[in-house]
Amino acid sequence: MNSTYSHTNNQESITSSFHNHMTTLADIAIGDRVRVEVVGGQGALRQHFLDMGIIPGTVMELVKFAPMGDPMEFLIHGYELTLRKEDASRISISPIGQSDTQSPSAAKFDTPLQTASQKFENRRIALTEHPGLGEGGRFHEKATEHPLPEDTTLTFALAGNQNCGKTTLFNQLTGSNQHVGNFPGVTVDRKDGAIKDHPNTDIVDLPGIYSMSPYTSEELVSRQYILDERPRGIINIVDATNIERNLYLTMQLMELDIPMVLALNMMDELQGNGGSVRVNKMEELLGIPVVPISAVKNQGVDELVDHALHVARYQERPSRQDFCDPNDHGGAVHRCLHAIMHLIEDHAHRANIPIRFAATKVIEGDTAVLERLNLDKNEYEAMEHIISQMEEERGLDRAAAIADMRFSFIEKVVSQTVTKPHESREHERSRQIDKILTGRFTAIPMFILIMGLVFWLTFNVVGSFFQDLVAQGVEILTQTVNNALVESGTSEVVRSLIVDGVFGGVGTVLPIAPIVVTMYFFLSLLEDTGYMARVAFVMDRPLRKIGLSGRSIVPMLMGFGCTVPAVMSTRTLPSERDRKLTVLLTPFMSCSTKLTIYAFFSAVFFPGIEGVVTVALYALGIVVGIATSAIANHTIFKGEAVPFVMELPNYRIPSVKSVLHLVWDKMADFLQRAFTVVFVASIVVWFLQSFTPTLTLTDNPSTSILAAAAGWMAPVFSPLGFGDWRFCVALICGFMAKEIVVSTLSVLFDGTSALLATLTPLGAASFLVFCLLYTPCVAAIAVVRRELGGKWAIGIVIFQCLVAWVCAFAVHLIGSCIGIA
Repeated sequence: MNSTYSHTNNQESITSSFHNHMTTLADIAIGDRVRVEVVGGQGALRQHFLDMGIIPGTVMELVKFAPMGDPMEFLIHGYELTLRKEDASRISISPIGQSDTQSPSAAKFDTPLQTASQKFENRRIALTEHPGLGEGGRFHEKATEHPLPEDTTLTFALAGNQNCGKTTLFNQLTGSNQHVGNFPGVTVDRKDGAIKDHPNTDIVDLPGIYSMSPYTSEELVSRQYILDERPRGIINIVDATNIERNLYLTMQLMELDIPMVLALNMMDELQGNGGSVRVNKMEELLGIPVVPISAVKNQGVDELVDHALHVARYQERPSRQDFCDPNDHGGAVHRCLHAIMHLIEDHAHRANIPIRFAATKVIEGDTAVLERLNLDKNEYEAMEHIISQMEEERGLDRAAAIADMRFSFIEKVVSQTVTKPHESREHERSRQIDKILTGRFTAIPMFILIMGLVFWLTFNVVGSFFQDLVAQGVEILTQTVNNALVESGTSEVVRSLIVDGVFGGVGTVLPIAPIVVTMYFFLSLLEDTGYMARVAFVMDRPLRKIGLSGRSIVPMLMGFGCTVPAVMSTRTLPSERDRKLTVLLTPFMSCSTKLTIYAFFSAVFFPGIEGVVTVALYALGIVVGIATSAIANHTIFKGEAVPFVMELPNYRIPSVKSVLHLVWDKMADFLQRAFTVVFVASIVVWFLQSFTPTLTLTDNPSTSILAAAAGWMAPVFSPLGFGDWRFCVALICGFMAKEIVVSTLSVLFDGTSALLATLTPLGAASFLVFCLLYTPCVAAIAVVRRELGGKWAIGIVIFQCLVAWVCAFAVHLIGSCIGIA
């Protein structure tokens, strides 16, 4: 390819000229193997393409289409990557054999099958013991080192790609010595812990990322943590079965000039398939310690800890950070990179950014790094001239040239150190499973079957069993405390506050915890197996119609069970826009606790058609949620959903230990975060229910402050057909937990006959619609506040109440017009 590229701002116009003469990835058929010629697009998306290995010269193969025809699944660098057709159309390609462009990064796809003797040699090499701390070389020459003081706390960043076993390794390293919080200013999870048997250590589990380019909030958080906090060391975990892609992050971490050790995970899986890694040779080429491990089996972890503690204690930084080849394409990238390093050296020191890392990010066009460097106009113009000259000599634009440099170096390392089998058992097994789970005609039925099983086990078997136990425990504890307070002569006000306020409020929410835990347990199992990535792949196209991506399907499904875990699960979404839109949509998915209301009112007002009424309500919630998302997508969330660029990992047996750790974290988070708000809300509702406007304690709800306030609110609901103040009280109490609506009405109306005398069937239908759509419970709002902030929580409460009022009014108006009583 002999085209030249000028400034980044001209990238789109340049690549568009190529698209007029070349086929794109969107045009190929299943089984076609093609070579990438031009990577189109611009900004963070294009950089993400490059970081995932889509660079000029790379070979890609189309594996399949999603059941609905989009997205597409490709094989690249030995792993499966999904792209939407729209994004694939930005990438120009040529058939294999019709381009003069050769890239080392593509070579492994043309490697012939290994011979039996080669596999035997792999076995022999794989069984060679990796030298321990006694080995000679750069990493352990203590004579010339100056160790940190013994009482220094050694801080580590645990970094790696998604699906590389990072969580399992973190749990092995820390055991129970860990806690969960948030990184400052964001809601991205931060897990910290001390390494077992090493109290003066602190390891931070960074989010799973593919690159140090800020495409997602997780990548931005990881980069800011390492650059600003400057840990004493980095533990980089790499999937040994997919080394090419994983080493791309490794190279960027090495550029940060922080002591580092590489954990080569899943070595047992690689060896089991006849592959091997020449570990000592890899250490020599990378200039950092490389330790083969199996995190699941806890093999090699002790040696990893020894190496990590050593490099951190003696501050042994990577001995190699220069990955450009002076002989590659005339040394164009090499000269450019080193010239930029000299140009920005003083600025990088002032900004406290490692010089090599700063130079590569400047060439890539990273705006955040450019802002921190604060270059003057002359320096910036000089830098642009240098980069433009490199682009002309290299025949690639700046970002693609840096990505190609990294992958070229990776291929050199891999070709000298790694021998891989033609296809692993795990990949073969995954292909066979995907024929059913992502097949054109079987994907949707299997998805419905699996999620139906999860919901049945959660709400009818496991979760309901523990929910009943917790509810009985709360009831027994409440009665015990009440009896104790009566016997001790405690004042009626205090007793009412404790029993009716605290236990009555918190006790209604506490039984939700088993549902949350059970739901997370099963979904975590599905996530660890790799199935949830397939769900996103299958459901992306229909969700894109309302401005979301396939990743939003999981929170939406969880919303039918409980809004609390549904909102919490939106943390996994890659963009803030998708996250907020999903949180806005999720509460319209009718949660399981509302079934109590549906069952009660259907039996009283619509006997014989209870099932029809319930199904109609669920369907209405889905329709309103979709309509809301579609409208929001063209107004307050105007813009396109994040491109669907995602890895499809191999199916693996989940780590039960890791899943249990995750479930415990979510449980603790639920109890700590949500219950603080629930407790306060419980006290407020108790006060309003228990006192008259003159602040006199009362047993008659009709004389309480809540009844007085409900009386003022009742006219608002009169157009909906339920203007009696008692319905207002029930709705207010339903803010604590939706099942309280029925119990409150049962107390306020002395039997169903009184309820039938007050409310017509049309009013009951309107009331059901309002209960379906109005604000979720206080626990859910507490989680929304925790995830998105107080303004969003208040906004969602107001918005959903307005939507509920409008829909209930429409039901009552239409019913009145057609003569329904």
